[in-house]
Amino acid sequence: MYAVMSKLCLIISKLPVYQSGIRTIIKENFPEYDVVKHPHIDALTIAQLHQANLIIIDLHADHLLGKSLCERYYALMNQYKNIRWIFMVSQAAYPLAVEYLLRPASTLLSEAEPIPQLINAIRKQSDQIDHISTLLLCPVSSPAESSVGKIATLTQSERQVLRLLAKGWAVNQIAKLLKKSNKTVSAQKNSAMRRLELRGNAEMYAWINTAQGMKELNLLPAWEEPMQWKITPQKDMSLS
Repeated sequence: MYAVMSKLCLIISKLPVYQSGIRTIIKENFPEYDVVKHPHIDALTIAQLHQANLIIIDLHADHLLGKSLCERYYALMNQYKNIRWIFMVSQAAYPLAVEYLLRPASTLLSEAEPIPQLINAIRKQSDQIDHISTLLLCPVSSPAESSVGKIATLTQSERQVLRLLAKGWAVNQIAKLLKKSNKTVSAQKNSAMRRLELRGNAEMYAWINTAQGMKELNLLPAWEEPMQWKITPQKDMSLS
């Protein structure tokens, strides 16, 4: 029996919550992929680029998005032609993305893309790729926007648990930090998801990444976070 070769997916985003959300979607729907997360393009290594099959780039969180950054991605796409590139872009960045990032091996998705559409984009073979999302071609209100005002109010404990989950903490790590049992933390997470009518971790992370989720949990981009949320959890090898 020969070992099945795993694939490599690279995620590039400045937002830890976005990294965690995309990683969860990949792990739940594409277990054949190993996932590596980076905050920006400069963190990519040559070895990773040679091994990568898929790269998902969150451009809507990059406040410095401009011609120079797009040119860098354009150069990488020309150099590494065997990689699938998926760019998550805002409506404002769409014209620049079309000019520089629309290539045979790339797909442009909206920052408000529903999870099933992202999964579908990852699953499609190279000859089936839809290069531009319909949400970018014909922008409409996203599900998150249409549900504004209908979100249930979370308790302080539920909000605290979701906020730590958004930062990459595992349930047992949160339990140690808050001096609670794993069962209590899991119950608070599940209670929050029921209030929000979320079905599974992928939907939870997707909600967290919406404007409403970030506001509800008082999440800020990594470079603006309050100091008390910059604690780095100890690595738990059993959770990988």
